[in-house]
Amino acid sequence: MRSSHAAQWLRRAAVLAMTCACTGAAAQAPLPGQDRPRAVFRTTTRLVTQTVVVKDKQGRPITGLTAADFVVTEDGQRQDVAFAEFQSVGGTADETAAAAAPVPIPARAGGPARAPISIPSPGTIGYRNHRLLVLYFDLSSMSPSDQARACSGARTYIDTQMAPSDLLAIMAFDGGAVRVPQDFTSDRDALRHVVQSLQSGNDQNGDGVADDPEQGSAFGENDAEFNLFNTDRQLAALQTAAAMLRPLPEQKSLIYFSGGVRMRGTDNRAQLRATVNAAVRANVTLNPVDARGLVALPPLGDATRASPGGIGMFAGTLADALQRRFERSQDTLYALARDTGGTALLDQNDLSLGIAQAARAVTSYYILGYYSTHTGADGRFRRVRVALRRGLSADLSYRDGYFADRAFAKFTAADKERQLEDALRDGNPITEIRIATEVNYFQLNRNEYFVPVSVRLPASELALARRRGAVRTVIDIIGEVRDDHGVAHRNVRDKLDIKVDEGTAASLSIRPLYYETGFTLLPGQYVLKILARDATTGRIGTFETPFEIPNLARADARLAISSVVLSSQRVGVGDALYRVRQKGADERANPLVHDGQRLVPSVTRAFRADRELYVFLQAYPSTPASLAAFVTFYSGDAKVLQTAPAVVTQPSRPGATVTDIRLSIPPGALAAGSYDCQVTVLDPDNAKAAFWRAPIALVR
Repeated sequence: MRSSHAAQWLRRAAVLAMTCACTGAAAQAPLPGQDRPRAVFRTTTRLVTQTVVVKDKQGRPITGLTAADFVVTEDGQRQDVAFAEFQSVGGTADETAAAAAPVPIPARAGGPARAPISIPSPGTIGYRNHRLLVLYFDLSSMSPSDQARACSGARTYIDTQMAPSDLLAIMAFDGGAVRVPQDFTSDRDALRHVVQSLQSGNDQNGDGVADDPEQGSAFGENDAEFNLFNTDRQLAALQTAAAMLRPLPEQKSLIYFSGGVRMRGTDNRAQLRATVNAAVRANVTLNPVDARGLVALPPLGDATRASPGGIGMFAGTLADALQRRFERSQDTLYALARDTGGTALLDQNDLSLGIAQAARAVTSYYILGYYSTHTGADGRFRRVRVALRRGLSADLSYRDGYFADRAFAKFTAADKERQLEDALRDGNPITEIRIATEVNYFQLNRNEYFVPVSVRLPASELALARRRGAVRTVIDIIGEVRDDHGVAHRNVRDKLDIKVDEGTAASLSIRPLYYETGFTLLPGQYVLKILARDATTGRIGTFETPFEIPNLARADARLAISSVVLSSQRVGVGDALYRVRQKGADERANPLVHDGQRLVPSVTRAFRADRELYVFLQAYPSTPASLAAFVTFYSGDAKVLQTAPAVVTQPSRPGATVTDIRLSIPPGALAAGSYDCQVTVLDPDNAKAAFWRAPIALVR
């Protein structure tokens, strides 16, 4: 009865929508002999589903509840519960028998690799009394041995631990797009076939076109740079997977096989939060499994690396750095599980245990449905509270809210401005447009620092609108800098109206747009949050990152240096083709401007191997001195290239000890590949030194 009641409500909603559409169409057509249009009435309803686990004091599921037994409020307002559907999943004989019923969704092994998850037709509950598990393989982060270990764990679960109530789907991400080679099914043979194809590398993208992140133009970096050194793509892919599963009202468990997700300084913290919010809203728990298994780290590295040298191998700093890098690669996995209600499996060789943990966590639950009285598409958080009517006592577990949808169409100018301000302070970041940002710092005096902010946007994701006979794209920029106490110190607001000709418009399909601004700040801990909105489509991108401005005046034991800028582009100060800078920026305070040319930071640290690589930084010796600087490139622990030491003797400003250091690496000096770039600055007169190191990528 309860199942038919829920289906009746769903059918009623579909009939209501069709009736309103037909009524509106009939009202718009004038009757014979009448020219006066008739009134049109329109209504919208939005069904919200919520999964609720109800257990007694002994931890046993409570059955037999109806919609009248639940009390649901949204932002304090009482909501009418339309239906309450009980999902019986577990290990009892009755539940196993119920789960044995056939599922009306056919297996799709060998089907389109990019096809989404199949959604049951309205009015039907296709996955009743089944546990939905998704095996998600992040092939971009796993080595071949890790992929083999992950696939072996999946096969073990399919062969020996898969319960009758389990339905498994398989997703894969190889750096290009999220693919679904297998929809939800209980067919073990189909699942084994797909897992084997993933391990052997025979799984195709589905369109016959390989994703090549190294393709680009001859003009420096391009949109392909967003594919390198960026965990944002891994997190965005997880967000896409959660969006695919969102139409299913049931509880879903996504088992995320990965070789570790290491957040770097160039990664977007807003993307991590957006991924978590998307999973919570879609009722998906993320259960990461570290495919590296139990790792025993040799203090000085394993046999795949050359023996290190220097005092670090005796002082223990090399071993500490190796351990910290490994732990950071697991921190994001743990955060994804903690924030979505899942469980992370780390440092275990039996990877099938991760799937079993996720399966055991799904117990019998209720699916509640109600039509929210909050119909505004403002994107704000809706706080949900679920309780039982008076006289009933139980332990309830459910998600405490969701973020509403957003709508950009028919916004007034005031609405659009308010949308940007709300998005800046929203706890649910919008990541519809990819953004890469780099924050640098240069000392102006002993107390103040100039902080240039460089932003890159993939122009291929922006709309070009024809206005006044010209091709234009309009971008709204808003951002702010807050300290670690949440106090705003600086902000920026710009409207960028970029006019390009036909030829440039075509090239923008692969070239990024570059925007820059700058602030003057004191030493301390800060958080930068910046938003970019395409004013034509309303799509928004958010970037948020913490950064620190050290107090270089207190650097007594070592040589004080600024941040290091890597670039392969120098453009004229007046050039505005691929660069739009904030109005009123003081060029005299910007050390990136030299001899009428501007050094454009790479932001993503991806470079063309056939272009010159520029390195710029400032040094602040305690007394005027002659400095020596050079750049070293490592592949693993092997030294590949080291430039000749450059001696700098003259300070950049009269009466100051600020010294500009400009180095360059000629084209073709390094082959395409991944390297660690180390900049070394020596101050022999004061017996001090400074080091800076970061990963880079060179592409053909």
